[in-house]
Amino acid sequence: MFNSPKETQSKMEFVYIGDLVPEDHLLRKIDKYIDFSFIREKTKEFYCENNGRPSIDPIVLFKILFIGYLYGIRSERQIIKEIEVNVAYRWFLKLSLTDPIPHHSTISQNRKRKFNGTNIMQDIFDEIVLLGIKNGLIEGKTLFTDSTHLKANANKHKFTRQKVKESTKTYLDELDDAISKDREAHGKKTLKEIPPSEELKEVKVSTTDKDSGYMCREGKPEGFFYLDHRTVDGKLNLITDVHVTAGNVHDSIPYLERLDRQRERFGFDVQEVALDAGYLTMPISYGLEQRDIFGVIGHRRYHSKKGLFHKWQFKYDKSEDCYICPENTKLIYRTTNRKGYREYVSNHKLCANCPNLMKCTKSKNHAKLITRHVWEDSKEKIRVNRLSDKGKVLYSRRKETIERSFADSKELHGLRYARYRGISKVVEQCLLTAACQNIKKIATYLWKRNLSSYLFSFINELRIGFICF
Repeated sequence: MFNSPKETQSKMEFVYIGDLVPEDHLLRKIDKYIDFSFIREKTKEFYCENNGRPSIDPIVLFKILFIGYLYGIRSERQIIKEIEVNVAYRWFLKLSLTDPIPHHSTISQNRKRKFNGTNIMQDIFDEIVLLGIKNGLIEGKTLFTDSTHLKANANKHKFTRQKVKESTKTYLDELDDAISKDREAHGKKTLKEIPPSEELKEVKVSTTDKDSGYMCREGKPEGFFYLDHRTVDGKLNLITDVHVTAGNVHDSIPYLERLDRQRERFGFDVQEVALDAGYLTMPISYGLEQRDIFGVIGHRRYHSKKGLFHKWQFKYDKSEDCYICPENTKLIYRTTNRKGYREYVSNHKLCANCPNLMKCTKSKNHAKLITRHVWEDSKEKIRVNRLSDKGKVLYSRRKETIERSFADSKELHGLRYARYRGISKVVEQCLLTAACQNIKKIATYLWKRNLSSYLFSFINELRIGFICF
């Protein structure tokens, strides 16, 4: 039967705003299980107690940001428009249907003036991680780390070329000590100290966003990007660390420093980690061994010159400290260079008459040179870990942990592009995105856990009542 709709807009109704929000709504779960009172304590120092106009509650201010990151709303103007018409958003902010909504400029001005240059975003993220630890959702024993790129808000064709100093590696003092000990063990003199090099490298610097870095990697898009270096816990895939760098910074550079920060800040007893092939470097391999952590790192292929033997075809004899070539000729230790590589050289007189000389080396004096790092043993242990049954299972979990976390960030929370210009603002975006992912996961898991407990107790009471009957 055809029925025309009735006009109901003109009717006055008395409603309770809480009745309009479904019981299983995400914001209800968050409001029940996440206590945001710590925000007021963290931001108290940024407000004057006895002067100025009354401020907006900082909890409301950050809840507005959380709504934007939870639902992938990129514009602050649009967030305010959505709050005006969305009952669930108003209820989450403790606003009635007629209460005025803060102006969108309030959010941006607080970021520029009040919170600029502070660690408030990092503190909020850390508090959410501590909440996960408190509820037993984070163990800190198994960690997965990787990085993803965010397209900077900059045109890749607008740049200048500048020469900059290369960043100093944090492990150099430790490496110098290892080189000195290795040379001493081989009866070599200690290398003379040389002043730190002032080597400059030419890089592309964006004229739009100078903090971004020009990324040019195989299989990756080319242009100005930022990198979000992220770590997740193996239990429920909650994010435990976020670190942002320019797009031209190698993944392995900040890894050990960020790993130590998590151990100190959250008291993690890290037992095993899984990383992709980009982290397969000597310092990381050695650092994991020194920290007594079972490390699994993806394999990175070594491409030798066409037509020559691969390095793995030369076997290392640890007892005699030499290499054995495919023709069973020894390559004897010669020295340890400043970069930490031992040099093993063959006898050029024997190699001159070798039938496989053209497959072995193209040097004019017919001598074959092979290098081995002083921390090569640590790298070989990483390889053994990767090929073990435990290592294969651990590495296979990367697709369901760290890679899944990045996929959710990009698809659901707008992390595919940098919203702002400048690394401090991009850090804010990445931290709040990760914090909202954790908030959503913690609230959903606790809601399911309590629901299961309620159903179990209800069924148990029914069973007891049935037995008594």
